[in-house]
Amino acid sequence: MKIADFIVPELVFPSLQETEKISVLRELATRLAEVSRAASAETLFRVLHDREVQASTAVGEGVAIPHGKHDAIGRLLACVARSPGGVEFGSIDGKPTHLFVVLVWPESSTGLHLKALARISRVFKDASFRARMMAATGAAEMHAALVERDALC
Repeated sequence: MKIADFIVPELVFPSLQETEKISVLRELATRLAEVSRAASAETLFRVLHDREVQASTAVGEGVAIPHGKHDAIGRLLACVARSPGGVEFGSIDGKPTHLFVVLVWPESSTGLHLKALARISRVFKDASFRARMMAATGAAEMHAALVERDALC
């Protein structure tokens, strides 16, 4: 599985507007819903919020992977977003989160989401890649960096 299989350039958002955790989740859900048209923004927000209430999805080093499942979702949905200013997201290292990778999948999924989470973790653990994502000038450049790094993992 490659990240480019489920994240296309239209699903890369280089500049989140919101700065608070709950507002960021709502913005991510809204943007993903607008592009994917596979689920409502409210459904996606509820999935992400409910998971975030259990424990923060911020994995450290400026990265969070908000994710969850819902029976109304028919296929794996994903997007990548950047917050240039960073967001306090409850990261395990206490640092602001700048890069978000959202994954939402159907309840009936049997392992696809685990492969996607593992792939994202491998790609985003590289510090030079994260720096490149932060320095990218827009969605196309961010997506190109993602595809290039994904091919190396």
